[in-house]
Amino acid sequence: MAIQIVMNRTGDSRHSFNPHDVREVAKAEQRFYELTKAGFTAAVRRGPDQVSQIRSFDPTAEETLFFPRLVGG
Repeated sequence: MAIQIVMNRTGDSRHSFNPHDVREVAKAEQRFYELTKAGFTAAVRRGPDQVSQIRSFDPTAEETLFFPRLVGG
């Protein structure tokens, strides 16, 4: 199972999907582009202590983390 973790002000929400199920992958891809279009940054864990920002959906990523744009003041 792969997972998309969406960070927000109240914590996070988690969305698991089977990378071998075409429908679930399509839904995960749609979620990826909706979140990044809304300003979220997407990153994947590549290994221990290795995280990379991504700009396109990677259906082979075991874990994708989305975090919102920082708002300062």
